[in-house]
Amino acid sequence: MTVVNTLILMAFPAIMIFAAVMDMFTMTIPNRIILALVGFFIVLVPFTGLGLAEIGMHVLAGVLMLAITFLMYTFLGGIGGGDAKLVAATGLWIGMNETLFMYALYASIFGGLLTIALLAMNKLPAPAFLVKHDWFVRLHELKNGVPYGIALAAGGLVVFPDTIWMKAIGV
Repeated sequence: MTVVNTLILMAFPAIMIFAAVMDMFTMTIPNRIILALVGFFIVLVPFTGLGLAEIGMHVLAGVLMLAITFLMYTFLGGIGGGDAKLVAATGLWIGMNETLFMYALYASIFGGLLTIALLAMNKLPAPAFLVKHDWFVRLHELKNGVPYGIALAAGGLVVFPDTIWMKAIGV
């Protein structure tokens, strides 16, 4: 396997896992994560064999997802700014196709399950050994909402095998 193939295989999943972990522990998805996703897309997309029109459709998917999630962030408040940017960067990687719809569906399902799990956890007493950790207390009390980046990352990881990236490396 070439270095490029290894990067194609590993970059998106590794960054998405890092985004989920950061959101769980800090309730933020730093801009450097979004920039890493966009940067790796720019560097790796020439190796996929896509033409300019197809690359344009990936860009359109990212822009469309950013517009939708930015409106949700601005007017509904049910999504954080980092979440909106993560969805947009993920859309860039997935492209404008049925996999983008599946990503949104999986992320929604995982988000619902995560919310239910956190609400259920909230009803139980917190284990003493975890109460010392701010991140756990924040999750247990749901003071700042749900770290939806976990669901967004999980959805991205589920659909990643169905993207052009896997076809580009022959997997």
